[in-house]
Amino acid sequence: MESLPEAVLIRILASIPAVDLVLACRLVCCQWKNLVDGAALWILKCQQEGLTGAESQENAENWQNFYFLSKKRKNLIKNPCGEEDLQHWGEVENGGDGWKIEELPGDFGKEFPSEEVHKYFVTSYEWCRKAQVIDLRAEGYWEELMDTTQPKIVVKDWYAGRSDAGCLYELCVKLLSENEDVLAEYKSETIAIPQDNDASWTEISHTFSNYGPGVRFVRFEHGGQDTLFWKGWYGVRVTNSSVTVEP
Repeated sequence: MESLPEAVLIRILASIPAVDLVLACRLVCCQWKNLVDGAALWILKCQQEGLTGAESQENAENWQNFYFLSKKRKNLIKNPCGEEDLQHWGEVENGGDGWKIEELPGDFGKEFPSEEVHKYFVTSYEWCRKAQVIDLRAEGYWEELMDTTQPKIVVKDWYAGRSDAGCLYELCVKLLSENEDVLAEYKSETIAIPQDNDASWTEISHTFSNYGPGVRFVRFEHGGQDTLFWKGWYGVRVTNSSVTVEP
């Protein structure tokens, strides 16, 4: 292998699974270690696998992180649209008549912008809240990555009201340490949707960056209620919640 031109060796290494490159190949010899730690190999793997952003200029460490983060990118919220009732949601507060799952568009509602979303959660006449706590290590985001690279953590949620009823909505997301100390927090204002609104869906989002070392968990909580105190489910509707770790 030592007699092979470096460009040829990089092409051979690029055919090997990324985890094997880091855990095994880089231990073979100094030449392989330098190639695995360098930019060219990871640029090639990004291009081969169609990962976006592979044309941008990054340093060697960022290219490797970019590859792994791009491959891991997924929504870390489980059951974001109510397809599994309230499964995976904890700390559920059922004010009024509690949470309910309904089919889109629902009474006095509108279709969701994406055809992939079919259901939503709806609140009642007193505050309803629910939360999920995401274990980043369990999802494959190791400590050194979170502490050193501090990749962006992007949070999104969608909410809407019925056109015949007013409602309130809130979102609160916290980045937590090993001991569940709050290291960073985003809390929306209490958003009021008036009665006789157009029932359109609105996206709310926040990006955490430069949040410092120690983040191990993400706690996502949202909820709301109606403002007319009508029995039943006339409060805010939420769906398609997401938390993603971005390269």
